[in-house]
Amino acid sequence: MTDYRRFYVPGATWFFTINLTQRKDNRLLLENIDLLRAAFYEVKKRHPFTIDAIVIMPDHLHCLWTLPPGDVDYSTRWGQIKGHFSRHIGTGERISKSRGKRRERGLWQRRFWAHLITDQDDFNNHTDYIHWNPSKHGWVRHVADWPYSSFHKFVRLGIYPITWGHSGEFDLDAGE
Repeated sequence: MTDYRRFYVPGATWFFTINLTQRKDNRLLLENIDLLRAAFYEVKKRHPFTIDAIVIMPDHLHCLWTLPPGDVDYSTRWGQIKGHFSRHIGTGERISKSRGKRRERGLWQRRFWAHLITDQDDFNNHTDYIHWNPSKHGWVRHVADWPYSSFHKFVRLGIYPITWGHSGEFDLDAGE
C-alpha cells in the first residue's frame, strides 16, 4: 500500500482536483449539479470555508479553497461533500472487491490532489488553470461559454474580461 501523507497549514489556501472513479464518458457531476451544489452548501454550513475559484467538469472538478484561521481540516470537508453527493445518487456503479469489503460506493476516487498555494502568483496561475479547464478539455471554444465555473463571477468583479481565453490569452499545454 502507498504511504501517502498530507500536510496541513492552518488557514491556508489550497488547490484541489477531485475525480470520479469512472471518468470516461461520465457526465455524473453535470447531470447532478444541483445535488453537488447542495453538498457543498451543507458542508460549508457545518465547516465553513471560502471557495475562491471553482470549475465543475463532467467527471472531475478543480477548486481553490481558503480555510478559516487556525483550521487545517480540508480532508473531512471533502469526505463529507463526497459522502453527501453519493448518498443521494442511485446505486449501480461498478464497485471493486476492496470497496465492497469496506461497504464503499464506487463514485469517487478515494484520493484527491491537494496543492498548497504559496503566493499570489501561484493563486493567479491556479485560478487561470481552473477557468481554462473546459476549453482545455474541448468542452467549449470560449471560457465564457462554460456555465459551471466561477469565471463568470470573476468577470462581474472586473478581474477577467469576458473575452479572456479567446485568442490564446491563456494557453496551458501541461497535462492535468
